[in-house]
Amino acid sequence: MKIDWDRRTCARRGHVTYAPDERALRERLRAETGLGEAWRCLRCGDFALGDPHGSGPADEAPLVPRGKVLRDLFILRFLAIERAVRGVFIVLVAAAVWKFSNSQDSVRRLFDEYLDVLRPVFRHFHYDLDHSPVVGSIQKTFGYKHSTLLLVAALLLAYALIELVEAGGLWYAKRWAEYLTVVATAAFLPLEIYELTEHVSWLKIATLVLNILAVLYIALAKRLFGLRGGHKAFEAERQSASLLEVEESAGVLPSHA
Repeated sequence: MKIDWDRRTCARRGHVTYAPDERALRERLRAETGLGEAWRCLRCGDFALGDPHGSGPADEAPLVPRGKVLRDLFILRFLAIERAVRGVFIVLVAAAVWKFSNSQDSVRRLFDEYLDVLRPVFRHFHYDLDHSPVVGSIQKTFGYKHSTLLLVAALLLAYALIELVEAGGLWYAKRWAEYLTVVATAAFLPLEIYELTEHVSWLKIATLVLNILAVLYIALAKRLFGLRGGHKAFEAERQSASLLEVEESAGVLPSHA
C-alpha cells in the first residue's frame, strides 16, 4: 500500500498555510466555507480552516518538504537512530575496555576462579573449556598491555563520536552529515568484509548489507559527489516538491514554464 507522506506528516504536525501577495495565486489558495476562511496546505494540498500561518511574496513562501522529500527524511531519521544506538553501544564498550585496563589483574584472577569451578561441569557434558575458542579469545585479551587497551578505548570513543555526529546531522537532514555518513561508512566496509572472512554471523551480514544500502541510497537519492546532477539538481527537486507543485495543482503555471 502506497504511503501518503504528505497527509501522514500533516496528521502529526498540522497543516502549513501561506497567503501569497499575488492576487491570482492568492485566490487559488483561498476558499470561503460555511465555517469561515480556509487556505490550501502547502504540504498536503488540502484546505485548512483558519487564518494563514504566513503571508508575503510567493517566492518567499516557506520551503515545505513534500512527497519524496518527506520519504527521504523518514529514511534518514531511521539511519540516524541506528547510528545513535550504535554510537551509544560503542561508548559503553569503550568504557568497559578502559575499566578493564585499570583492573586487568583482578579480572584475570576472577575469570580463572570461575573457570576452575565451571571446568568439571562442562567436562561432564564432554566440552573442553581449555580448548574453547571463546575462552581462548578472552584469555588472549589478558595478555594485552595497559597502553594497548587504552589506545583501543580511545579509538572506540573516536568511532562512537563519528557515529553520534552522523546521527545528529542525519536527523536534521544536514548535507554535510550525508557526505560524512557516506565517506565514513564506505571507509569501514573493507574491515566489515574482512571480519566476515574471519567469522560469519547473521548480525555481521545484516550490518554489512545495511551499510552498503545506506551508502548507495544516500549518495544517489541526495545526489552527492555530483551524481544525478549534483547539488543544483537536488535543490531544484526540493523546490519543485513544495510550493510549485501546489501552484500547479491549483492551476497556476510556474513562471519559468
